[in-house]
Amino acid sequence: MDAVSSYPPSEPPPSGSWPPQPHGDSGGIVGADDRNWAVAGHIGSILTAWVALGLIAPLIVLLARGGTSAWVRRHAVESLNFQINAAVWGIICWILVITLVLSPLALVYVIFYLIVVITATARASAGREYRYPFTVRVIS
Repeated sequence: MDAVSSYPPSEPPPSGSWPPQPHGDSGGIVGADDRNWAVAGHIGSILTAWVALGLIAPLIVLLARGGTSAWVRRHAVESLNFQINAAVWGIICWILVITLVLSPLALVYVIFYLIVVITATARASAGREYRYPFTVRVIS
């Protein structure tokens, strides 16, 4: 039997061959539900940033799914740590803008914030880990 006549295959491909499945650091396959919750923890921080400094979304994800999935918990804690740091840096940045008229600093801060949160969201969506840069880990 040639390759053309056996297409499509009568049996599914072996697990893990195609399509490639996202894997967590432990090597296990990360399910779509866990990836969605991790994405919500990251991207939700942008949506709640104007209400509660971005802390609400990762906190909700941590409380809702942090106890059932270690992978979701790692992403929620990482996002929460970054949002705490971002709140502190945001306050410092705005104080400098008001007192020293350093408005370009605020623009750089906003661009940095958006880039790292979008990168974290993309990594979580792909089932990969992400560590925010320049972040003091307050919560473990």
